[in-house]
Amino acid sequence: MDGRSTVAEALAVRNGKILLVGNNATIKQSAGPQTRVIDLGGRSVVPGLIDTHAHFKAAGLAEYVVNMSRARSVAEALDAIKAFAAKKKPGEWITSSAWHPPSQLDEKRYLTRQEIDSVAPNNPVYLRTVGHFSMANTLALQKAGIDKTTSNPSGGSFEKDASGELTGVLVETAIDRVEKAVPPFTEEDEIRQFKIAEGVLNSYGITSAVEGATEARDIRTLQKIVRSGDASLRVGVMFRPEPPADMSVWETMISGNGASSGFGDDWLRFAGIKIFYDGGMTLKTALMREAYPDSHDDYHGIAQQTPERLKQLVSICNRFDWRVGVHVVGDLGIDQVLDAFEAADKEKSIRDRRFVLIHASLIRPEQMERARRLGVRIDFQNVFMWDKAATVERFLGKATANRALPTKTLIEQMGMDNLGAGTDFPVNPINPFLNMFIMVTRKDPNGNVYGGSEAISREQALRLYTSSASRYMFDEARKGSLEPGKLADLAVLSADFMTVPDDQIKEIKTDITMVGGKVVFQR
Repeated sequence: MDGRSTVAEALAVRNGKILLVGNNATIKQSAGPQTRVIDLGGRSVVPGLIDTHAHFKAAGLAEYVVNMSRARSVAEALDAIKAFAAKKKPGEWITSSAWHPPSQLDEKRYLTRQEIDSVAPNNPVYLRTVGHFSMANTLALQKAGIDKTTSNPSGGSFEKDASGELTGVLVETAIDRVEKAVPPFTEEDEIRQFKIAEGVLNSYGITSAVEGATEARDIRTLQKIVRSGDASLRVGVMFRPEPPADMSVWETMISGNGASSGFGDDWLRFAGIKIFYDGGMTLKTALMREAYPDSHDDYHGIAQQTPERLKQLVSICNRFDWRVGVHVVGDLGIDQVLDAFEAADKEKSIRDRRFVLIHASLIRPEQMERARRLGVRIDFQNVFMWDKAATVERFLGKATANRALPTKTLIEQMGMDNLGAGTDFPVNPINPFLNMFIMVTRKDPNGNVYGGSEAISREQALRLYTSSASRYMFDEARKGSLEPGKLADLAVLSADFMTVPDDQIKEIKTDITMVGGKVVFQR
């Protein structure tokens, strides 16, 4: 993955860095009596993979939350909650892994509080989804002080049925009201969760990740893991403070103690500030130029901020040297985020700061050009279309589903250096080889092809996980390719990614993962 797409036979590692790359004879000459020699028998080695957008703590929560990922009907979802509740004492909170009822369940809907009450009447239950919606039962709503007379917050709502009763579905900013009522895990639990999660990512050959929306508590936990010497994943943190109504309070939060983007080390570093703008394609909340196809009220999606407020938030971050990454999906939303970036650029240049459009799933060619002129990155997740393409088609039409994640056009318009691949786990599977399979084939599980003209080459897909992805954290001189002087982060694969048949790409496993010259995973 160097600039010449070199393929080599062997490499040497010393003191956590790559010392030499070349042929077997040359590298063997550098070995001493204490050198550990690993003969891979001709297997492929690639640079350590970099996921540029994941909420990876979720990979360590299996023992702590009810797993909803396998539910395919309302009945199965309720059975999972009932089984988990049987292990809990009355009054103990039950929370869930992230899931997506509209695309997962046969009924294509969220659970109601009454349904959840029927299987867990004695426990407050709060079910997180992939974002923008959540569900709570009656006890959870009571714990949060919410009843049918509670006013909707700005930018969100407590959903009600035709009779005015709460359904238990929480929309956008209403989620925070219940989220804040859920008691936190203990410090020991959170350290264990992150350690497990880092190990899970290592098992896929992932050696670095950008944590997509990180709370202060999680940053402290990650710092403790690094300090103890137990870290096995390099983490870039997109810090996500909740924007307050008062901009002077936001300014105080952002100015903080003087730290800003780039503060940290090779193991843990601030990547930037994360701001949410619109919703998502499968949630019918992405902010679109055109009204939704089935809209009867000229519905275009939602924005969590006004365009003017977004400009203020971004401006303050820029003033204090924070790079900004904005969650935005729909094309109208992208217009307005780029407006905010351009306004900030006029106050203080952002052109070498690599501000980020996170997702930008429905970006159009002229928006790519605007982003390129500003030096803005786009970090996208093709794997979203693995199990959700049909839902996107149902909500937005086949033409929109075909143009979602326009990967080939992005490369042509913006160049590889301004792009990176991620998963948005747990919204989507963490498996990088599944993600790369979709980039190369544009297929869903049923073999349906969405936007086949946007398929890219295997080398381009691998670069989006390595040499291109390294630029997110300004680390292109430190990692992302197997070259002398770079960090010895690498993955040994079960098959040759460049030559296996297309349908076998997603079956590739990682046999060995090395971070800083240390083997952190071995199958």
